[in-house]
Amino acid sequence: MKIVFASTPSQEEKINELVRYIYSNIFPLYFNDEEICEFEQLKVLRSSEDYSTLKDAFQVMTCIQTLISILESTQLDEQYETVFNKNVVTLKEFGLFFPFEFEQFVDAKRLKNTMISIYTKADNELII
Repeated sequence: MKIVFASTPSQEEKINELVRYIYSNIFPLYFNDEEICEFEQLKVLRSSEDYSTLKDAFQVMTCIQTLISILESTQLDEQYETVFNKNVVTLKEFGLFFPFEFEQFVDAKRLKNTMISIYTKADNELII
């Protein structure tokens, strides 16, 4: 008999939090608002299924965190490409749609000017 532990609601929430972080902090560094809106419509990084085991949820969280770390680095070196691709494949295995190649981010970073995006989190908020 094999015992497996089911994923917890807090893990599901953490995964959703990481996806929101990518949309608000990572994508605006590389893409314009129209492209990010299209990603939402295509359900990039949105999963329709729950993760059956604790291990599955942890693998998804780790993959997303690794992608965040790579894409937040100041320079996208070729040394990260293998790790990036491995994590993208793992996300696809878990039903998360992430249709990007490492080179797309390298090119986008090279061409992207700093601009304001509606997707970025506000630095301050007005409290009434």
